[in-house]
Amino acid sequence: MTFSRQTRVLLALGSGIALALSFPNYNLPLLAWISIGMLVLASIGAPPREAPLYGFLHAFVFYPICLPWIATVMRQYGNVDPWLSAGILSLFGIAGGIIWSTFSMSLAFVARRRGIALACVLAPFFWVTLEFARTHLPYIGFPWNLTGYAASNSLALLQLTPITGIWGLSFLIAAYGSFLAYAVLVRKPQVWKNVFVVSVALLVIAIGGSYLVPSAPAHRVAHLIQTNFPQSEQYPSDWMEIHAGELDQLAQISIDAAKKAPGLIVWPEVPAPFSLQDPSFASRMARIAKESGSEFLVGVVDWQKNVDWQKNGNGNAKNQWSAYNSAVLLDASGRRTYSYNKIHLVPFGEYVPLREWLTFAGRLTADISDFTPGIEYALGHADRPFGTFICYEAIFPNEIRRFAANGAELLINISNDGWFGRSAAPAQHLMMSRVRAVESRRWMLRDTNNGYTVSVDPYGRIVAHLPTDIRGELEAPYDFRSDITPYVRFGDWLCWLSVIASIFILALAIARPNPL
Repeated sequence: MTFSRQTRVLLALGSGIALALSFPNYNLPLLAWISIGMLVLASIGAPPREAPLYGFLHAFVFYPICLPWIATVMRQYGNVDPWLSAGILSLFGIAGGIIWSTFSMSLAFVARRRGIALACVLAPFFWVTLEFARTHLPYIGFPWNLTGYAASNSLALLQLTPITGIWGLSFLIAAYGSFLAYAVLVRKPQVWKNVFVVSVALLVIAIGGSYLVPSAPAHRVAHLIQTNFPQSEQYPSDWMEIHAGELDQLAQISIDAAKKAPGLIVWPEVPAPFSLQDPSFASRMARIAKESGSEFLVGVVDWQKNVDWQKNGNGNAKNQWSAYNSAVLLDASGRRTYSYNKIHLVPFGEYVPLREWLTFAGRLTADISDFTPGIEYALGHADRPFGTFICYEAIFPNEIRRFAANGAELLINISNDGWFGRSAAPAQHLMMSRVRAVESRRWMLRDTNNGYTVSVDPYGRIVAHLPTDIRGELEAPYDFRSDITPYVRFGDWLCWLSVIASIFILALAIARPNPL
């Protein structure tokens, strides 16, 4: 079957739109299962000069539809002109388009050299390869809304991730779409019968299999405090005095909750100028730990003195202190016993990569914090070892699995999603962080400034949640778990297998074209 250029353009655009609509807040996940098949149809049989266009069009519409909140955040909190913010969002589409143009180009090449069947075999392997590459781009790696997350609403399908990570669900969706495209192209009744059988099997597993997923008992409780402070670009020097009443309220909520049901207290990623180097704030936090008689994990900006600081020519300190986005644990006596410094910082949010080269973006770079990245996947101890990851880090599966690999028996995710407002971003963020719990088979406590604050069991169920945009406490059930999943043990093995398979198929097409 051959398609006109106009039809291929429509298939490519439809592919990007369908995949974007699979994620929150559109919530049409079934569209993901046909989206990649549409791009495969657009690519196979395309002339060499046209083929890259179709992958480019797919990504160019996917990113702006799926991630419009990026422009909103830049306008509201970065003082970025609306046209500039829209332009930067378009750059996401252009960058993604360059990556995915290689997908359509490669499929067209293999189909032309070795036939439709091998091109369709290549599709899921190369799709995962490109998502893997997108994750590891220097400075701007951004694996937000990987395709597999569209299948994560099925509790049964989600149980693939302890073996493969999220990549297994991406592979499954891409393989199904490619198989569907193959059936359309070859038009053989037996192939369509096989598509029907596979579709029914997937539906039975996705829906019926969810009832067979075991439950996880919880024998402990933590107190997740949703602070609900309004997001602000800047904070006045007397912020603590202005908000003293609210801080007192939060302290009392924390203390009362822990006295009622003893357990770990958690505050979210720093939502305001919280620093333990501020004596009044440090005193307030210590009081919460002492009066509650509980351990207390709190998000702060942690200023640390550099070991190798030097003095300039005038004898003044130069680069003596560094700021870290941190989580700090206080024991029941108020003593600091653990800290984790965020390792994977948000580019253009918590630091500016290549700042010295981006002089044209002065307004954007001037207002952005310069945090220093941490270097250690440190574990805390609240009876048993736990790992903490902060906000944006939740979207990097290979990084979060390291906590469990290092011995963490509980995952705690603190975040400040207040930057996103009530856009789709908080729901998308929750969707991704939830998968991290299942990949590692750990309970996950997720505490945010204004939502979504939840407790997730090792199988992906949200067993407790707090309404968004309120100040309050979630009594969050959890437990510790020490087993090691294949994904924790072996990491991104499916990605590397996909890279090898993709190289092999492309090499085969180069070396041994089908005879005419």
